[in-house]
Amino acid sequence: MKKNTNTFTFEEIFEQNKRRIHYHLHKLNIQDPHQEFYQEGLISMWSAYKNYQPDKGPISTYFNFIIRHRLIDLIRKESRRIEREVLASTEEEATFEAEVYHKASNTNFSGLTMKENIKSDDYLWQQVKRILTEKQWNWIRYYIIEDKSLKEIAEQEEVSIEAVKSWGKEAKKKLRNVDFEKIIMESIDP
Repeated sequence: MKKNTNTFTFEEIFEQNKRRIHYHLHKLNIQDPHQEFYQEGLISMWSAYKNYQPDKGPISTYFNFIIRHRLIDLIRKESRRIEREVLASTEEEATFEAEVYHKASNTNFSGLTMKENIKSDDYLWQQVKRILTEKQWNWIRYYIIEDKSLKEIAEQEEVSIEAVKSWGKEAKKKLRNVDFEKIIMESIDP
């Protein structure tokens, strides 16, 4: 169907072509519970409607091209956002571990490294365990004390990796809210 800019309104064009957006969502295997991708498809259809030049070819081909590529662009944008969040989470975990090690650096255990000092300090871990839920404690025990990977913990606990990450995030949040430095100092000088 060719569009003469004076003949059809966008509402008419939309009614005739709205299934096109759903087609591309399905074709690209996009799960869209919040309708973000559908909105992007609608905006791209509006843009294509405004910029369409009849002498360049059929409007349906132009709609398909614009909608598909805008959806792909949005997928890439979302992928980059998720990747940044994962990297930030990993950096946050590293920072947290560095804080724990740094705060305990005044320990006077002979012959042991700081990491070994912290890992072998039963009093410290008893104090930490008192503050946390069972799942949060499992993250501390397996991830920090036993040096297991998130994947190993998830398999052992029969949950998703995201669930394990959530436990860690909540444990770190809770330990930041309590006077964790005081707990560490108490473990050094009981």
